[in-house]
Amino acid sequence: MPVERKSVLSFLLLEDCRPRTFEALQQALHVTKEKDIADLYVLLTSLEQEGYICKTLQGRYGPLRGNGMLVGTLQGHNRGFAFLLPEAPGEADVFIPPDKTRGGLHRDRVIVRLLGARKDGRREGEVVRILKRENQRIVGTYEGSRRRGHIIPDDRRMPDKIFITAIKGEVESGDKVLVEITRWQSPTNPDPEGKIVEVIGPADAPGVDITSIQKRFGLPDTFPENVLHEAAKFDETQIEAHALKEERLDLRELTLFTIDGADAKDLDDAVSLERTDGGGYRLGVHIADVSWYVREGSALDREALRRGTSVYLVDRVIPMLPPRLSNGLCSLNPGVPRLAVSVFMELDGEGNQLHYEFAPSLIAVRERMTYDAVSQILAGDAAVSQRYAGLVQVFQDMSKLAKLLKARRRAQGALDFNFPEAKIILDEQGKPIKIEVRGEGEAESIIEEFMLLCNGVIATHFRRLKVPFLYRVHEQPELDKLVALRDFLSLFDINLKGDLGQISPQQFQRVLRRVKGSAVEKIVNHVLLRTLPQAHYSDAPLGHFGLSTQDYTHFTSPIRRYPDLMIHRILHKMLPGKMPATEKRRLLTLLPQVARSSSELERTAVEAERATQELKKLEFMQGKEGNEYDGLISGVTSFGFFVELPDTVEGLVHLSTLEGDYFIFDQKRYTLTGERSGTVYRLGEPIRVRLVRVDWDMRSIHFLPVEDPARQQEKKKKVDREGKKRQSKTRTSGRRRKKSSSS
Repeated sequence: MPVERKSVLSFLLLEDCRPRTFEALQQALHVTKEKDIADLYVLLTSLEQEGYICKTLQGRYGPLRGNGMLVGTLQGHNRGFAFLLPEAPGEADVFIPPDKTRGGLHRDRVIVRLLGARKDGRREGEVVRILKRENQRIVGTYEGSRRRGHIIPDDRRMPDKIFITAIKGEVESGDKVLVEITRWQSPTNPDPEGKIVEVIGPADAPGVDITSIQKRFGLPDTFPENVLHEAAKFDETQIEAHALKEERLDLRELTLFTIDGADAKDLDDAVSLERTDGGGYRLGVHIADVSWYVREGSALDREALRRGTSVYLVDRVIPMLPPRLSNGLCSLNPGVPRLAVSVFMELDGEGNQLHYEFAPSLIAVRERMTYDAVSQILAGDAAVSQRYAGLVQVFQDMSKLAKLLKARRRAQGALDFNFPEAKIILDEQGKPIKIEVRGEGEAESIIEEFMLLCNGVIATHFRRLKVPFLYRVHEQPELDKLVALRDFLSLFDINLKGDLGQISPQQFQRVLRRVKGSAVEKIVNHVLLRTLPQAHYSDAPLGHFGLSTQDYTHFTSPIRRYPDLMIHRILHKMLPGKMPATEKRRLLTLLPQVARSSSELERTAVEAERATQELKKLEFMQGKEGNEYDGLISGVTSFGFFVELPDTVEGLVHLSTLEGDYFIFDQKRYTLTGERSGTVYRLGEPIRVRLVRVDWDMRSIHFLPVEDPARQQEKKKKVDREGKKRQSKTRTSGRRRKKSSSS
């Protein structure tokens, strides 16, 4: 029989874990023809190279997992070690010591051999094969002449130096450059080599710093010509005609509006609310019908899949779709007709869901509202209320409904972390001049609750239909992390009760309520969040731990997220009432790939956004050396402790800078204690610090503690008391020796 990749993998990975010889596999799979035998050998070699199976020293083929090996992605660290993030579901991370990475770099796909457990219980391993290099191009600072030199990579998880063998264009020492690797680092080749393929510009030129991060993460800066050409074919005049032809629900007379940040340009969602005769609500969530423009298989679709998501850097947006669509035809701008998918949800006066329905629609947004304006109206601002007089009652009803929905979510165990968001304000030259910190306001809460409800309704509907679908999932925390969390919470006299193996979101929620409003709220929130796994996309309904729900998806942002666009397509395919069997089979193959790709691209976007934020925070603190700040101890390690300021800037107090004492690190209590002075630096405690320096090479900020006079006096008294005790012991010991010698 012909050799099929899927059947061979199923046999090796699912049916039998025993390694088999080539001949045994040939017989078991009924491969008899000479051509098919050759195809089987080629396929097995390919599967081995891709890391799906392994070949033992005895020449037998079997799954990696059964042979003590795992495939996954390396997560590097600037101190040389790394962690393997396994691809196999349910597998915990594996620690890779610096001498066991074998040339593997951050984000590389590798095979790791498990070596056993460390003292802390974490598994340890070594890289045995690099399956795929993910760092084909690296951004760094060039050092050298115009003919020869090396680069220092911006990402400290990369090699210290990359030697340049070829240069494209004019380059000066100190320029930011993009380098393509031509020779990789390995145990026999410690010095990687590369060629400069692009000179980004002088490191101190406006915008070059953010562009360097953009290039470092492989984020595109332009759209291909064929993509722009497709987007240019659409225009405003087509919208109403196509809506009429498709017999869409005409909602242009319905009062609906968008509520977004003042600087938002890609408006995915609009909302409407009507009161029902029985005192309930008819909530409408209207989402831009991006799938009408971005047809599957088109150049627009292929580019959107490649990007996966829009990326919001400090000074720019890298959109998933060309601006003609993302900011224009797809964006729900006020006063113009737009194609949408409208979801109506009927709820009673207590927020209980009674009924829902959805349909393709034609809408016209009445007002483009901002979070600030809506919050001002709800706070009773007379001037703003007068400006939007006809909508005030609607906003008040929305606020009431959102509070009911939030209360119901919390009653079910959903987690609400309280993390203020930092926005860095730049001047015209791209220099940071201010960091604004903003928590969630009432207007933001309204939109969040309505979108959460809508996403849940769509996910439940399609799960019940048992059609191929994309879910947003968030699995239960790993047991070892829960044990560490329990130990951490005990420091604050908080007990994590019950069987940790069966932990529920309600137990996390009780902890959040316990610390709300306290001095340790922020740090406990951070530790709780770090305990949870990352949410991701899946073609299976694995549930969402953080929301305490079985069904959840991403449906409400198709302009900026590819999974949402896929959900819209599935919705349209189901409108006739039933999905064809051929389409189901196609989606069953496609959706796992989309889920994996979208999850990876989302993580890349988050990393890039965080990198630009951290870079501008460093720049913001530069020149402020000597200034004093009040902060919170946000992390304690064996080499020092981290302090976070109210504006979210974080810096390190290194032990080497704490002179005159020896500090002992208590890993379980997250403390550093001075052996002589008794001074204790404890996680979550407030502290005043002085900025010492901004280290651009290591991308770090360094503080020193500033003790208040009362604490300094108490410390001096304690040292004096201990000194007197030592003197007293010395005198007593001397008298005893004298008495002993005389007798």
